[in-house]
Amino acid sequence: MDLFQFSPIIPGGPEWLTKPVLIALLSAIVVMALCWAWFAKPKLVPRGWQNLGEYVYVFVREQIAKPNLGKDSDRWMGFLLTIFLTVLVWNLMGVIPLIQFPLAAHIAFPLVLALTVYGVKVYLGVRHHGVRGYLRGIVHLEGLPGWAYGLYAPMILAEVFITSLFTHFIRLFANMFAGHIILAFFSSVGFWFLFERLTPLGVGLGVLGVLMTVVMTAFELLIQFLQAYLFAMLAGMFVASGLRGAH
Repeated sequence: MDLFQFSPIIPGGPEWLTKPVLIALLSAIVVMALCWAWFAKPKLVPRGWQNLGEYVYVFVREQIAKPNLGKDSDRWMGFLLTIFLTVLVWNLMGVIPLIQFPLAAHIAFPLVLALTVYGVKVYLGVRHHGVRGYLRGIVHLEGLPGWAYGLYAPMILAEVFITSLFTHFIRLFANMFAGHIILAFFSSVGFWFLFERLTPLGVGLGVLGVLMTVVMTAFELLIQFLQAYLFAMLAGMFVASGLRGAH
């Protein structure tokens, strides 16, 4: 658990100025730099960085925005693209040498991002439908008897306003947290038996630790991309639920 405990960067300095905060600032700079390189001077025939940027943009629009938002997709592309890139860069920080910490493994960061999406969802629902209209659209259960309506309505409201928030950030946090521990474990095994305590019997375990680190890093890269995709996908679903005022 020492992997997730961070002292201030500057001894005696601000308590909040820790490695995760610096990674968050670096991630924001990376996302802005990428978007600038991709779209600052767009050309009719894309080349170089613009090619990559358009590929990412089209992926987010076709796979995340359109399935959830339909005709409203383009209006929300800036929001969804920013969320996708931010979470992806946060996750990739876990496999970058010298940094090696996926920011989403620190629960505060995915929580704040999920709260932002949650706030947008509720704001859109109330703005477009009013408080009563928004709540009525969420718990509209056609054809149910009164006693069943009274039972299911609180459950649906709890899912929309409580459970959905937790599932949004817990999924991302738990996957990055577990992945970071697994990578740290296998890399520690390799380092320990090949460098710290090199013995004829321990060499095999050390080599196995190194091989498993490589394999699990490749697997973790896939998980990091999938979690960024799922987080942005859920964000798109929540935005759509606010716009349409339905569960």
